[in-house]
Amino acid sequence: MSKRGGFPGGGFGGFGGMNLNNLMKEAKKMQADMEKSQEELAIQEFDASTGGGAVKVVVTGDKMIKSLVLDKDAVDPDDVEMLQDLIVTCVNEAMRKVDSAQAQAMGKYNIPGLNL
Repeated sequence: MSKRGGFPGGGFGGFGGMNLNNLMKEAKKMQADMEKSQEELAIQEFDASTGGGAVKVVVTGDKMIKSLVLDKDAVDPDDVEMLQDLIVTCVNEAMRKVDSAQAQAMGKYNIPGLNL
């Protein structure tokens, strides 16, 4: 039975044998590692294409469009809606790739409640 109803093991040593200082050091290290992972992801590039290569897009890991290339044959003044749909689909696919990479990079930290 612990004194004064505190944590088992007395004092702050009850965190599975970790003291509070070690716990804080681990938290700071995890935070630094996560920040490094986010910085590395931000400079990566992700690409997608649609319409058999009619539309190509490159985005960065921080979801900035770096380039958008349209094939000349995809530009039909009588069917602007199709080109718009191809662009939206292409950009969304590139963003899904970024989201997937983020989830994979941050998933290794296994923090409850962290949904990316």
